[in-house]
Amino acid sequence: VQLQASGGGLVQAGGSLRLSCAASGRTFRSYAIGWYRQAPGKQRELVATINNDDSTNYVDSVKGRFTISRGSAKYTVYLQMNSLKPEDTAVYYCRHYTYYSGTYYQDDYWGQGTQVTVSS
Repeated sequence: VQLQASGGGLVQAGGSLRLSCAASGRTFRSYAIGWYRQAPGKQRELVATINNDDSTNYVDSVKGRFTISRGSAKYTVYLQMNSLKPEDTAVYYCRHYTYYSGTYYQDDYWGQGTQVTVSS
């Protein structure tokens, strides 16, 4: 599976961006996508997930501002980010998996990062 993350950029605080994660190659009928971010000097953190059953989860800091969804284009997942804050500045990565338990992820693939910079 190859993942292509895109949509990052520079935006002022309060603005919006939409990130895309497109999967290609060996694709699975049922899979989950997680969006992670890593700010300079900080650990990578999970921001949002859309699960195999299309249920979604968000880290508290983005609830009400970010929305993860599957696109009409097959094998594409979006992260709509509204009301952006300077603390959202990070490199954002998407991750594909079909199952996870604890620290084990099955069919685990990562996309390259896309930079999001929010100016104050």
